[in-house]
Amino acid sequence: MIALLRSALFLLLATLITAPAGLLVTLAVVLPMRARFAIIAFWRAGFMALCDHVLGLRYQVIGRENIPATPSVVLSKHQSAWETIGLQAIFPPLVFVLKRSLLMIPFLGWAFAAVKMISIDRAAGKNALKQVEKQGRDRLAAGYWVVIFPEGTRIAPGETRRFKTGGAHLAVSAGVPVVPVAHNAGEFWAKNAFVKKPGLITVSIGPAIDTHGKTAEQVTATAEQWIEAEMRRLSPHRYPDRAHAEAS
Repeated sequence: MIALLRSALFLLLATLITAPAGLLVTLAVVLPMRARFAIIAFWRAGFMALCDHVLGLRYQVIGRENIPATPSVVLSKHQSAWETIGLQAIFPPLVFVLKRSLLMIPFLGWAFAAVKMISIDRAAGKNALKQVEKQGRDRLAAGYWVVIFPEGTRIAPGETRRFKTGGAHLAVSAGVPVVPVAHNAGEFWAKNAFVKKPGLITVSIGPAIDTHGKTAEQVTATAEQWIEAEMRRLSPHRYPDRAHAEAS
């Protein structure tokens, strides 16, 4: 019951701060990108404070020392809506690859467009990959990081889906590192769940993967291997087969 009340209050307060922030970012489209990201950072701080003080949901980061000094492509596990905000608090200014239809969402979608998130038409097939490469290279050249969820959608804790090569393809073509990220946010903020659980989210950042001289498939395989192995360390109860094998 307490978690339900906390979640309801969180939704109310998050909506109250998101609507004006989204509108403000949209109106700030005439200002430099730095100013728009400053507004986003201010809103993000409020959102994360609500997660902490209302939901009782905090986070810790392992492997900050693995974050490169130059713009890179982040390949992250995707379990919930939390990491779309949380990763912004951990990495330098960044953009996400998202469905073009999300840009139509009032306030939030408008803000996405204003800060030049990479929007793609998923039905475009190979053209979608070209969209990611073209827009991604532009953002990286401008000094922004690019976050891609290689599984393509949110996946419940303990489940896996084949990693797509789009993110690695961008990194290889742009000549930038890939940073693999694992986390257990889905344990507390489940997909499409109204009630969020209090707890401590762990975000683990792996060693940067040098993409020079490698194919997108090789980079993707390396990132997938590290992420999935780290997920089994963060959430061992979700992988009983591994626990059984280790016990044997």
